[in-house]
Amino acid sequence: MAKTSSTIKVKLVKGLPGTTKGVQANVRGLGLRKVGQVSELENTPSVRGMIKKIIHMLKVVE
Repeated sequence: MAKTSSTIKVKLVKGLPGTTKGVQANVRGLGLRKVGQVSELENTPSVRGMIKKIIHMLKVVE
């Protein structure tokens, strides 16, 4: 099966305690809850913007 470029996989590498409510909302909006969890998302401008806001907590997995 060929990989499509229309999806992005992100992994949460840092925990939520001590972060602001906005950061927590972005993490939850990306479908992530626990450290180490991976979520596959559509490659849209809104998703990329959410990733950009919390890139220090994520790792983009290919």
